[in-house]
Amino acid sequence: MRVRESVAVITGASSGIGRATALALATSGAAVVLVARREGALRDVSRECEAAGGRTLVAPADVTDPAAVNAAAARAVERFGRIDAWVNTAAVSVFAPFEETPLEDFRQVLDVNVMGYVHGARAALPPMRERGRGVIVNVSSIVAEVPQPYTHAYVMSKAAVRMLAASLRQELWLRGARGIKVCTVMPATIDTPLFQHAANYTGRKAKAMPPVYPPERVARAILNVIRLPRREVIVGPMGRNLVVQWKLTPGLTERQMAIQVDKLHLSRAQPAPPTAGNLFEPAPGPGSVDGGWHGRRRTALRRAASAGLVGAGLAAAVRQRR
Repeated sequence: MRVRESVAVITGASSGIGRATALALATSGAAVVLVARREGALRDVSRECEAAGGRTLVAPADVTDPAAVNAAAARAVERFGRIDAWVNTAAVSVFAPFEETPLEDFRQVLDVNVMGYVHGARAALPPMRERGRGVIVNVSSIVAEVPQPYTHAYVMSKAAVRMLAASLRQELWLRGARGIKVCTVMPATIDTPLFQHAANYTGRKAKAMPPVYPPERVARAILNVIRLPRREVIVGPMGRNLVVQWKLTPGLTERQMAIQVDKLHLSRAQPAPPTAGNLFEPAPGPGSVDGGWHGRRRTALRRAASAGLVGAGLAAAVRQRR
């Protein structure tokens, strides 16, 4: 598919990966339909996209509301005549020990991260079926393959998103809808405001766990799968390394991941009060692409974390094979 002159709907477009994707698509000449809860933030994104040369439509909606998502799709078709790509990026998270996670928070993460994607795909499919082509892109996470502790609902949701895409691909193939593609993008740790916005009941400040990659890197991957669809794409070398290590030594990798999360994802030096974050109400402010985690710099910590985790896994694999 040509990105230029295409029409793409992006959920979660007010910040992070969604905002970076909207800007990348607009810069490439696409018309972008911006969906999120914060209308003011979407207006800011719209101005940035139009300054970059793209056409925009602001369509505020909560992805947990299927009627609102369907209305956003209808507005996109009314304004631009079609939907070529639908990009699901909206996501929330909660950090907490399993038994201390409020059940309403657990359900909300699943509602946004899983049912929000279901609502998006169901809204996108009718106009795509009518034209016989289109691309649905679901942003999952590397934790769908290599899980981590303290974010149980988030890990579950991202694994569900991955399986949703696979199941939907199978059904579309069986029904002869070969022109409609469903792709999954699985980023490693990305420099977004997700960590500041997440609910947190650990008593420790949540941080982006190194290595941290810029959201623009994910946006490029999304543009690439819109141009040339692929089943799954991992973003970030560390993510690819982790998948290899998981396949070679799953038990060791599981323990190493637990240690890394406990040491680097949650700060022992910075306490944090309990908060529901942006689970039930949008975060205030105009939104931003990055979260200030310095994802553009390849730091010594990134190299050390990558070499240490992967090196340990490979060494263990060699020992097991002797």
